[in-house]
Amino acid sequence: MVQRQFPKPAEVMEFLKIKLPEFGKDARLKKAFTVYDLRDIAKRRTPAAAFDYTDGAADQELSMTRARQAFEDIEFHPDILKPAANVDTTTQILGGTSAMPFGIAPTGFTRLMQTEGETAGAGAAGAAGIPFTLSTLGTTSIENVKKANPDGRNWFQLYVMRDRDVSYGLVERAAAAGFDTLQFTVDTPIAGNRMRDGRNGFSIPPQLSIGTILNALPRPWWWIDFLTTPKLEFASLSTTGGTVGDLLNAAMDPTISYDDLEIIRKMWPGKIVIKGVQNVPDAVKLIDLGVDGIILSNHGGRQLDRAPIPFRLLPQVVKEVGNDATVMVDTGIMNGQDIVAAMALGADFTLVGRAYLYGLMAGGREGVDRMIEILSSEIRRTMALLGVSSVEELEPRHVTQLTRLVPVGE
Repeated sequence: MVQRQFPKPAEVMEFLKIKLPEFGKDARLKKAFTVYDLRDIAKRRTPAAAFDYTDGAADQELSMTRARQAFEDIEFHPDILKPAANVDTTTQILGGTSAMPFGIAPTGFTRLMQTEGETAGAGAAGAAGIPFTLSTLGTTSIENVKKANPDGRNWFQLYVMRDRDVSYGLVERAAAAGFDTLQFTVDTPIAGNRMRDGRNGFSIPPQLSIGTILNALPRPWWWIDFLTTPKLEFASLSTTGGTVGDLLNAAMDPTISYDDLEIIRKMWPGKIVIKGVQNVPDAVKLIDLGVDGIILSNHGGRQLDRAPIPFRLLPQVVKEVGNDATVMVDTGIMNGQDIVAAMALGADFTLVGRAYLYGLMAGGREGVDRMIEILSSEIRRTMALLGVSSVEELEPRHVTQLTRLVPVGE
């Protein structure tokens, strides 16, 4: 029988740890343990139109949902009694080193999400030792991104515009600024049907209406930041006005072809990768044409809904071209385990877009730092639990892709 006694006051006091409540940016970021936590904070702090531009996708948003589901539908196979006390996450990518097997993907109109925009992203990437990619539709100039990340790796994402001279000029400026890799994007001849933007009346620049004013009332800091900081500076667009879809359709050229790739390839002195590859034959053809790599991507589900899932496509592409070129993957990555799984199945690198923007909206530069910290911690922990000490040790045997969607006839 358990012997009972009156508790001693001194012993009771040992359990009483009164902690004063914390407030402010540092406090809210400390409470974020996952990228989804950052997303929740971002949603509370950002007007609906700007948040939904980041969070949303095309049409029914099936491509985005399926991409995330594909990463969740995996099974890991750890090795036992294989110590991995000192996990090394560094990897070689496109002629340089990255401290982590992921970099920051290109995102458009970024300062509309949070006023620090690409400056925060580039600075955080440089501090973490990972690449940062500036979008053609970024809201910070090529030269200012270089200033924010002077010693790190900067990549540039290129859209081919109707006015080819604009595109050529961007290529020349990025090369002159020391950007080492060009992401030639091929999945955006026209804008996808991003219905959240239409429903929210999202425009560039944002327009005040009764709806936006009501939505802004609990988020005054966003409007204060927007109205008291310099006017948006686009990497390429000299004029703005209208919805995002209007801007994309006015700028992009649906006649983009392999001829454009040949011209840009001759202009660019560094590495060139093609972003938006969605099938094996296109991957093979591009590698035969001599590009340095490909990015399996359906644009985060923001272009063609029901498009192929990049992570599901990865093993087939690696089997065909993995020995001849760099294969990267984006779309749907929300956890460091997603990155480990992609690397195990043969990816050379991964890119995160929404995860970066959730961190940015949650806390500016510090929020992006926190996002990188979260993903990095998840990667290290997953590798250690798998019994893997380096990225190079990850193999297809460590992962099984489970499936809910099986093509008819298979």
